Amino acid sequence: MHLHGQRSSTNSNQITVGVIIPAFNEEQSIRRVLDDIPREFSNDAYEVAIRQIVVVDNGSTDATASVAEKAGAKVLYEPRSGYGQACFTGLQTLFKCDIVVFLDGDYSDYPEEMQDLIIPICKDGVDLVIGSRTRGKNQPGALLPQAIIGNFVSTWIIRLLFGVKYTDLGPFRAVSWEALKRIDMQDRDFGWTVEMQVKAAKLQMRTLEVPVSYRKRIGRSKISGTLAGSVRAGFKILLTIYRHAR
Repeated sequence: MHLHGQRSSTNSNQITVGVIIPAFNEEQSIRRVLDDIPREFSNDAYEVAIRQIVVVDNGSTDATASVAEKAGAKVLYEPRSGYGQACFTGLQTLFKCDIVVFLDGDYSDYPEEMQDLIIPICKDGVDLVIGSRTRGKNQPGALLPQAIIGNFVSTWIIRLLFGVKYTDLGPFRAVSWEALKRIDMQDRDFGWTVEMQVKAAKLQMRTLEVPVSYRKRIGRSKISGTLAGSVRAGFKILLTIYRHAR
């Protein structure tokens, strides 16, 4: 994966952030997600500004794109299916920023908690921060049983093979631009999040998990909401772990 672009800030005290939101038929939720993203905040010596918000419409058949555009986001159209493909397409259009945040468009995460993921990168030089749903406050029924089991098995295998303890493979995460370049993401499907985490482990990057809240998504999940989707995602995650363990 090649990342291009010019720096969006010349002030060493200002941290610039780009947000990528893959979306497929999320017209009922995408406006809420965008409205709740904090546009700027400060912490000690740093001023953090969300400079770019990119919604990648991954083949929606509803009004996701128009709702996102009206809410002020930049919208890209990516007809090729796949979570990783949508993330990859979004990255190619970002100006070079200091930090990239990935966030789902179904309103299951709490966008206002974004600063909890960003601050450790600014303040402590962490490379990758994962929003852990298993360590945070969850609305009853928000995490489906298949997601809980899949997370447990996958993170246990990662710890066994790579010696790094994760508790979640959740999509809500922040990563520094420089770390993202080193990780060199390749997956275009369900393996995107786990590829990022196992590669970070192999590269001995500084990673951190922070608790994040989680609620029932608006609408039905396209992955964990169906048996077939859960099986495909689980198989791809395990295959990705195996490939990078060799």
